[in-house]
Parts: sequence; structure tokens; C-alpha cells
Amino acid sequence: MSDSTAMGKTGFVGLGNMGGPMARNLLKAGVKLVVHDIDARKVQALSAAGAEVAATPQAVARETTRSICLVETTAQAEAVIAGATGFLHGARRGHIVICMSTIDPFALRRMGEALAGQGITLLDAPVSGGTTGAAAGTLSVIVGGPAEGFAACEDLFRAMGRNVFHVGALGNGLAMKLLNNMLLQVNTVAVAEALVLGTKAGLDPRQIEQVVSVSTGHSQAFARSAPRMIGRDFSASGTTDISFKDQELETGFAKALGVPILLANLTQQVYQMARAAGYGKEDGSSVVKVLERLAGVTVGGEPPRS
Repeated sequence: MSDSTAMGKTGFVGLGNMGGPMARNLLKAGVKLVVHDIDARKVQALSAAGAEVAATPQAVARETTRSICLVETTAQAEAVIAGATGFLHGARRGHIVICMSTIDPFALRRMGEALAGQGITLLDAPVSGGTTGAAAGTLSVIVGGPAEGFAACEDLFRAMGRNVFHVGALGNGLAMKLLNNMLLQVNTVAVAEALVLGTKAGLDPRQIEQVVSVSTGHSQAFARSAPRMIGRDFSASGTTDISFKDQELETGFAKALGVPILLANLTQQVYQMARAAGYGKEDGSSVVKVLERLAGVTVGGEPPRS
């Protein structure tokens, strides 16, 4: 009997661009799932793949021993976990709630205290790797919370991710995720600036990509974003809206800890400019279009609109 079977059914709330494929990977690994989402079409797709369906997060927790929340905002996570129809009101003592959303670490710790009062364990387990990693099951899963809770859910994490880390107390997973995202988002704006500058100077963007890819300016952010910017592929792996939301979390977290961070605050305004220009649902690499318009050049493709 597998660990997943021994633990009973697992709940999954939030079947979006990340959650949907992650839930499918759990099903492929033999995990018995009970799912919920506000979008009936997403629920139907998972039901067709073999998951049971519940009407509310509370009902999900009532039918399971472990429940996963993967929604977009802190407010949504609070509603799913501790709201009027949340996990808190359906879970029994010994239940484990796993918050895989990227949210405010302080709000998460407050929810952890509320759940602990009912004998329920909370883990934070945000992921990195985008929609491609979610579909392939190659995500990095960064877990905070008690070691025994991590051990009881490690089978789930390894069904969804290739690199699984336990980084200490509750909230530490989110702290690690926020600083990782901060590095990506700041670097993405730097990549956009470099490509726009090089294009304005008369360099071939494809040659910029070739040179930087084997030189000291290379990074994962460059490898991810430069081909998108040059090839004009702004289909969302991680949207500009989400990048802006994450930077709001990063800067707020730093302020609460009394830590100055300059570049996250500055580059957040570039993401805000992209959102104001209508690129909020496009990939975060669409920030290049803001800089292109200011410089009057285009990094590949058609000229920017006036």
C-alpha cells in the first residue's frame, strides 16, 4: 500500500494554470483527490480525470486527511483555509493543510495559529517553475512548517516537483519563494533594458542572445525571457499581474522586517506601467514593450504601437 493510500484522500482547491496540472500529476501518482474550484469547467476537467468533487473547501476537508490550497491572493487563501466555508470548519484533528499559494508570510502564520487551536497542522509549500514545470512535474517545492508535517506530505510534494526542500518553520517557505521571485522579476526588467539598449545601438537581438548566453551576463531570467522578448511570445507562463502582486508581497515583507530593498520597489513600477498599458494577463516578459515604446525601437517583430 502506498503512502498516499495510507493517508486517505487528499483535497485540492484552486485548479488554475498551476493547480490544474499539479492536481493531474497527483492523480497520475495514484493520489485519490477531492477537488474544488469556483470555475465549474476546471472542476469538470479534473472530475473527468478521476477526481471526486466537493462543493466548498469545507466539504473538501471533511472528506480528506490532507488539503491543498493553491489560489492567487492572500485574501483568497484566507477564505479557502479559514473563511466561513474554509478548511478550518471541515477538518478534523490531525488534518494537514498545505498552502501552496504565494501570499503574505505573516498572514499565513496567523492562519497557522488559528488552525493549531483546532489540532490542524499548516504547511506553506510555494512552488517555482511556472506552468511548464507544473505540467511536467518538475517544480521546486519549498516547504515551511513542522518536520513531521513535511514528512507526512513528502509523497505529494515529490509527485508535483523534482526539487523538494524543507526550509524550517512555518512561513519560511514563503520567505524563500519571495526572495527567489524578487531576483527573477528584477532580472527580467534588466534583461528588457539590455535588449532595448542593444537594439537601439544597432545590435542584432539574436546575436545579443547568442553572446550573453555564453557570457557573464547570462542567467535563468535571461534564458527564460530573452527568447520570449525577441520572438514576441508573451503567452503567460507567469502573468504581469502576478509579478506585480508578488513584488507587492516582497516589498511589504521587507518593510515589516525593516530591510531596505531598492530594486524590487523600482522595478515594480515597470510592471505597473505594463499593467496600465494592458499587458496584465500577458507574461511578465511583456515589460519589454513598455521600454520599447519609450525608446522607439522593437526587439524583434513589429514596431511598438504609438
